[in-house]
Amino acid sequence: MWITPEEVLLANALWVSERANPFFILQRRKGHGKGGGITGLLVGTLDVVLDSSARVAPYRILHQTGDSQIFWSIACGSSRKEITEHWEWLETNLLQTLSIFDNDEDITTFVKGKIQGIIAEENKSRQTQEDEDPGKFREAALKMRKLFGMPEEEKLVNYYSCSYWKGRVPRQGWLYLSVNHLCFYSFLLGKEVTLVIQWTDVTQLDKNATLVFPESIRVSTRDTEHYFSMFLNINDTFKLMEQLANIAMRQLLDNEGFAADRSLPKPGKTLKNVSALKRDLDARAKNERYRALFRLTQDERLDGHTDCTLWTPFAKMHVVGQMFVSNNYICFASREEDLCQLIIPLREVSIVEKADSSSVLPSPLSISTKNKMTFLFANLKDRDFLVQRISDFLQRTPDNKEPSLNGQSVSQSTPSPGTPSLSPSPPSPMAKEPPQGQHYTPDLPTAKQGLLQIFHKDAPEDLGPKATKEKMKEESWNIHFFEYGRGVCMYRTSKTRELVLNGIPESLRGELWLLFSGALNEMATHPGYYAELVEQAMGRCTLATEEIERDLHRSMPEHHAFQNEMGIAALRRVLTAYAYRNPGIGYCQAMNIVTSVLLLYCTEEEAFWLLVALCERMLPDYYNTRVVGALVDQGVFEELTRECLPLLYEHMQELGVISTISLSWFLTLFLSVMPFDSAVLLVDCFFYEGIKVIFQVSLAVLHANMDQLLACTDEGEAMTILGRYLDNVVNKQTVSAPIPHLHALLTNGDEPPPEIDVFELIKASYEKFGSLRADVIEQMRFKQRLKVIQSLEDTAKRSVVRAIMTDSAFSIEELEELYVLFKAKHIMGCYWGSSTSAAERHDPSLPYLEQYRIDPAQFSELFSSLAPWSCGLHTHTLAIRMFRLLDQNKDGLINFKEFVTGLSGMYHGDMTEKLKLLYKLHLPPALCPEEAESALEATQFFTDDDTPPGIREEVKEGGDPAASGDSEEKKGITNVKDYKYYLRMWAKEKEPKKETIKDLPRMNQEQFIELCKTLYNMFSEDPQEQELYHAIATVASLLLRIGEVGKKFSNNGAKKSEPQLPLPPPDDPPQAEREDSSGEASSGQSLISKALAEAQLETPPPPSGGSDEEAKDDTSVSSYSVVSSGSLQCEDIADDTVLIGCGKVGGGDERRRGSAPDGDWSITFEQILASLLTEQPLVDYFEKKGDIRSKMAACKAQRAVERQFSSSSDHELAQLST
Repeated sequence: MWITPEEVLLANALWVSERANPFFILQRRKGHGKGGGITGLLVGTLDVVLDSSARVAPYRILHQTGDSQIFWSIACGSSRKEITEHWEWLETNLLQTLSIFDNDEDITTFVKGKIQGIIAEENKSRQTQEDEDPGKFREAALKMRKLFGMPEEEKLVNYYSCSYWKGRVPRQGWLYLSVNHLCFYSFLLGKEVTLVIQWTDVTQLDKNATLVFPESIRVSTRDTEHYFSMFLNINDTFKLMEQLANIAMRQLLDNEGFAADRSLPKPGKTLKNVSALKRDLDARAKNERYRALFRLTQDERLDGHTDCTLWTPFAKMHVVGQMFVSNNYICFASREEDLCQLIIPLREVSIVEKADSSSVLPSPLSISTKNKMTFLFANLKDRDFLVQRISDFLQRTPDNKEPSLNGQSVSQSTPSPGTPSLSPSPPSPMAKEPPQGQHYTPDLPTAKQGLLQIFHKDAPEDLGPKATKEKMKEESWNIHFFEYGRGVCMYRTSKTRELVLNGIPESLRGELWLLFSGALNEMATHPGYYAELVEQAMGRCTLATEEIERDLHRSMPEHHAFQNEMGIAALRRVLTAYAYRNPGIGYCQAMNIVTSVLLLYCTEEEAFWLLVALCERMLPDYYNTRVVGALVDQGVFEELTRECLPLLYEHMQELGVISTISLSWFLTLFLSVMPFDSAVLLVDCFFYEGIKVIFQVSLAVLHANMDQLLACTDEGEAMTILGRYLDNVVNKQTVSAPIPHLHALLTNGDEPPPEIDVFELIKASYEKFGSLRADVIEQMRFKQRLKVIQSLEDTAKRSVVRAIMTDSAFSIEELEELYVLFKAKHIMGCYWGSSTSAAERHDPSLPYLEQYRIDPAQFSELFSSLAPWSCGLHTHTLAIRMFRLLDQNKDGLINFKEFVTGLSGMYHGDMTEKLKLLYKLHLPPALCPEEAESALEATQFFTDDDTPPGIREEVKEGGDPAASGDSEEKKGITNVKDYKYYLRMWAKEKEPKKETIKDLPRMNQEQFIELCKTLYNMFSEDPQEQELYHAIATVASLLLRIGEVGKKFSNNGAKKSEPQLPLPPPDDPPQAEREDSSGEASSGQSLISKALAEAQLETPPPPSGGSDEEAKDDTSVSSYSVVSSGSLQCEDIADDTVLIGCGKVGGGDERRRGSAPDGDWSITFEQILASLLTEQPLVDYFEKKGDIRSKMAACKAQRAVERQFSSSSDHELAQLST
């Protein structure tokens, strides 16, 4: 097949030339068709590929010219026949034509153009075939789910044929890229390789080429590295992998990453097209590039783009470029960078008309705006369709007026992700309440002009040389506005950038910041939004508002605009409004410094929208709780330093300086480390050029101090050098009164260092490091984002482990491994849905312990895999009871600490602790009413009025400690109104309450029967199960009789209103047997026998050969209960008692009583403990130490499995899961 021409530098590496002429070479891959050596293995793996269209081709044709070392790959083939057809076509159609050319460059250009034309023709016909045949992709999705045990919710994005390297041996197979996983499967020569990697586990993605590994993709996780090679189109594959990994990092960063993206199809939607999901991801990537290029809002969706020309009246020429059309904008970008850029909001468009075509101006389109500007586009391929699309968007565009603080109209645009709302009234429970006093009105001075104008209006006019220079700057901009237009529709050219680099005049700074940042568009489409937001946000008390109040007076305190209440109040309103708009960010230190500078040159509303543009678009994730964006750019800066200043990088890494200095530089855009008048010029450049300016200047600062830094011996010395340098960066053209810089005041030296002109610094940064490109920075940001977020996840893991290490008997390694399993289960739940939404389950703003939580279904899966108490089919029931016991706040979710608490009790508690846990699992709240009728009886037992007062008090005390605490607190509130009391109460609540066995409530008969069922199921898989069955039957009979004796005494005690219940010594079984027993004892034992028989039905079928033993065991349990009840001394047995084994059975009423639970029967935990201690098999069982490491090893997802098969593996593939 013909392929897009690509440069090949190592033309002979792993290839053998078979045919050649002056312009083309036909090559075969070494080892193809032959055995032996690594080269044979490399190509031999291709023979198992089923789909020839996805095969790495063993033949190729290269284009070469003269003695040039550069070759161009133009065709590849999977067979000799296919490649020979291409070769013959080249010889027949091109050789004679190429011999006419004199210039080698012309030959290469002609060949590349010809090949691209052929590919374009082939793609047209191929596209229709793909659209008609979606079956292959659907088949691949089904195969992926079958091979890797994925649910239907897991959406396959694309799949590729490739090789996975196991050591030095490649395994040819299929790579499946789904939304949440990277999967690989190969079955070669009887060996199966299965690999599953969650995107959230990926720490690094690289595309590289070495002699050992051909061009390959490296996927790194915390544990290992995986290499994939031999892709037909490695660039497309790598881009898709980057996108999916980026989505996963976003999921770890904030819970909205888990929400269904509007640009992705819903999980249940049937894909009409082979690669609909991949095309949607591609569209998402294009949207992101489009929005970044033109600084548009997050809700803007690119509809399409087309090549065209734009008439530029200032240059009197047609500029070649591309037109972009989206739901609210028409944009243009020239093919040559910085030549011309244009943004036309549809709200500004008044007329769109098709002009007459001519040979000079084919297919022209004229667009006129409300401010009388006309833009002429030409050379549009499908003009009629384009005009129709623009008119459709124009009809949907509301007729917005100029931004007005009192405006009632609201744009219909969708809110951007991460914001609560973009309507004038964000949903709020307090929204309906009228404000106590209006906090913001259009009459406020700061609502009309920036603070600098307010405080400078009374100053005498300066007629010195600096003022003259400022006037000249203003005049230059006015001339620029006249030639290029003013406002949002201005032509942006290299001339605009020159003017920005020379400094924006103070009178125009606010206007141009709004224009270049894109904030002007957002403010125009949301009139009145800021005013409404201020009224709703002010007066609320949150963590963000407390932090804002603390930092207000630290925001540029040296500037007179913030030495009075007017400036402070304006800053408070802007920061509070933004914290309310975006609670995900709220408030972060450094936002106050940046916002105070914005307020100097802009009105409050303008400063607010500039802050929105900064936090949500220009500095993404900079100001969230973990300053991820700044950490990412810090990593990018380190990488740029390594590339541009390698010697200095190595020395700075040894000192550990780069990471220390860069964070403050980036977070405040140099405003906190450089004199204000100088730093504000960098902010000018930043709003026009973006983050690349900050990187350039940072590199220029390091370069200027390179010699001194290389001579440094410690971190403090390096910091001092850089600090003093930045303190002395001056702006000699400023017309403002000098503002003392705090850093400059604090530094002292024998002789003042030389002053550095900020314009010279900016100029040097463009000369030395101006080659930085925005797309390269974005690529570097992606790599660093993987590292930073995974590093933050590791920090979270360490913090959680440290926090619970003292409360758990598990080792640090065991806790870390448990955390990994717990987190994986949580993320799986977020992927594939659950009873709770992702937002409730994952909130990065919470403390580390609370960030990951799991629901009952996920807990049940982990419990089944990790718990030492295996109960067969009864395990799920026990897991749900354990979940209810651990879920103390009753929100249906448990965190990692609660999870470990439960496991620790089962693994590391002594016999008493384990039995106490088991005992609690059969009492409310663990045993819920819905489980069985028995639980209803249990609830009735605890609320029955006939219950003796002593028991009631004990139940209240042990069963609901929170209730008693509440009542005490209420008494305290009514009696004492001193804050010290509340402090004491708070300290008392924080004290860990040690629970003793006497605090446990009593257990009724139904709960006891449930306990017996659990024990029976627990023993079913134990090697000593026969002895354990006999032991539990003995203990159960004994406890039933003890309960009966206790009931008799409790009834007598109830009549005498005595709270204490005299019970026989529980550790004296013979005495208990000699006690008189009522008929309920026998009926209780009948229930035990019945319960055990039912429990036996719940157990999974025994292994082959064990059925006879199981049957024998059933008989032994039942017969033992019968004999035990028959051997009782029945002197005081009531008339209506029914005994098992007795020949005479009473009437229907008596039969009913025999099968009904006894509501008055109860036993204590001490009695159960003492009875169990009499049976050595039970003591051995509960004192046995469990090995959680083996359980974790079995539970941990198998990343790569290699097995030897003697026959077809279809049966095992069906059961394969990760």
